[in-house]
Amino acid sequence: MRHNIQVLDRIRKTYASLRPSEQRVADYVLNHPETCTQQTISELADQVQVSQPTVVRFVQALGFGGFRNFKYCLLRDRSQGTEREAYFDHLGGFDLKPWDQLEDLPLKEVRVSGGLLEAALKSLSPQELDRAVRMLATARTIDIYGVENSCTPAGDLLTKLTYLGLCCRMNTDAYLQQIGAAHLGVADVAVAFSHSGCSMDTVKALKLAQKAGAGTIAITSRKTPLLARYADVCLCTGGEEAVIYGTAIFSRIPDLAVVDLLYMGIIQSDYERFSRSLDKSGAVIADRGYPEE
Repeated sequence: MRHNIQVLDRIRKTYASLRPSEQRVADYVLNHPETCTQQTISELADQVQVSQPTVVRFVQALGFGGFRNFKYCLLRDRSQGTEREAYFDHLGGFDLKPWDQLEDLPLKEVRVSGGLLEAALKSLSPQELDRAVRMLATARTIDIYGVENSCTPAGDLLTKLTYLGLCCRMNTDAYLQQIGAAHLGVADVAVAFSHSGCSMDTVKALKLAQKAGAGTIAITSRKTPLLARYADVCLCTGGEEAVIYGTAIFSRIPDLAVVDLLYMGIIQSDYERFSRSLDKSGAVIADRGYPEE
């Protein structure tokens, strides 16, 4: 996510409309931009001999929300072409800025999550979801694959299917995932999670499962990923990749929603059978919680 604001150019264009005291701040910034990137608002005000509110009015007149916002953009302009600029360019997909306050983050996170869920709702095929539910509900063994961040929804699916009394397994070691896939049969089902659809180890595991004769399900964000080549059913969550410093940290949100849909769909497919399984699973761990006082 690049910001093309050139702070010094903006100061020059805005200079004539500034108050005299604000022009004094502008003069100092134009003549000493490097120094300004290292100063606090109080240090800058003392240096120019104006009040801190004057500095605030100055940066707001330039269109910045506050002094930290202004100083960051000035710093960025001064470091163009360096590693520092590239460092901040990896924030694509999430509106996170160095000057944000902690209290700003909940709303931003909710907006990102909501957008991903809306994209998943638009992209998911009810027909493919129904096929996946029927495959899982009738499978002899369910093998689950995923690496790195995809281990989160993969583990959630393992937990939910185990509660439903279905025979399933998940290895966190990518080599063991592939070895297990090679030993599946026609009565088994393999489920693979990959946000990009191109995770080498996950693709290989699903390919081996399909070659062994198992039914295969892919859960991915792209409509035509490499992973889909080896999937009988592809559940596409859609949306753009939301990454911070190269990691798709929000991919688990739509994937977890798909896991919940599969869970509810399996229960609905044979309500009597799976409600009994849930009762049995619940009874096993009924004594594991502390009693209420």
